[in-house]
Amino acid sequence: MPNWIPRFFRAAAIYGLLVLPPAYFQPWPAEHPEAFLGFIGIATTFQLVFWMIASDPSRYRALMPIAVLEKLSFGAPGLLLFAQGRVGTVIAVFATIDLLLGLGFLLAWKATPRD
Repeated sequence: MPNWIPRFFRAAAIYGLLVLPPAYFQPWPAEHPEAFLGFIGIATTFQLVFWMIASDPSRYRALMPIAVLEKLSFGAPGLLLFAQGRVGTVIAVFATIDLLLGLGFLLAWKATPRD
């Protein structure tokens, strides 16, 4: 197995753990704050899944396509909303980062041998 795979998943987990929790201290949206808080909580929790995959990519290979979906679930809508002029550039940047991470996860899945 290529040695970049565990490092890539671990770096993704660290990135997420640095970027997501501070959102709890930002002003929450007036409508449906529970959706916002739920998103932040679930996304933050998923960083632990990335950390777990990094610990043994071959063993946790089956989780990699799910990790791709996790990244697509924000990246694709974020860029679509940006294209419609409904969100700002900051969202587009984070959505692009998520799509790139998702692509990396997909490449890692293809490069990781099945047990």
